[in-house]
Amino acid sequence: MKNPYRQAHYWLSADKLSQLPEDSGLEVAFAGRSNSGKSSAINTITQQNALARTSKTPGRTQQINFFRLDDEHRLVDLPGYGYAKVSEEVKLKWQNTVENYLSHRQSLAGVVLTMDIRHPMKAVDEQMIAWCAQVNMPLHILLTKSDKLKRAGVAQALQKVQQMLQDYAFEHSVQAFSALKKSGVEEALGVLNRWMQLDTL
Repeated sequence: MKNPYRQAHYWLSADKLSQLPEDSGLEVAFAGRSNSGKSSAINTITQQNALARTSKTPGRTQQINFFRLDDEHRLVDLPGYGYAKVSEEVKLKWQNTVENYLSHRQSLAGVVLTMDIRHPMKAVDEQMIAWCAQVNMPLHILLTKSDKLKRAGVAQALQKVQQMLQDYAFEHSVQAFSALKKSGVEEALGVLNRWMQLDTL
């Protein structure tokens, strides 16, 4: 499968909604708890080692970061949530900014939510899912670090998350993903290409 995301490059960062770029074209946002493997997933999908910053210190992504493919297509790295070492004031600010972004961004075609496959569906993950459901935003869940479990464990985790999503009526899907083993990339690309309307190229 052709990977148009290899050409992604850093464009700009925004601390607040007023700093967002023009709301045109199509973009897909990556969200996830701190240390869920979000940055590693972005780097793996784009086949770049350091496009999104990875760190052993969770919570490094503290702005909305935009990576541009071309004039009409972008990937967006949202602040990692659930990071304990920032103040409640900062957490609330991030939460408010992300919620408003999800609710009002017209060019947002879908959200990729990363969860550590060993610790899925925490309360903050369910909150993100509820936000997407409320505004009918397509959602694709990457259960990251699937290399940490054996095949039966991966299947069990997938089934558990799928069951928990049964009550939601909006467009959603879930898959296993490993940045280390580069597994699940083709499936993720298929979803991104469809949302970005790149699957016909």
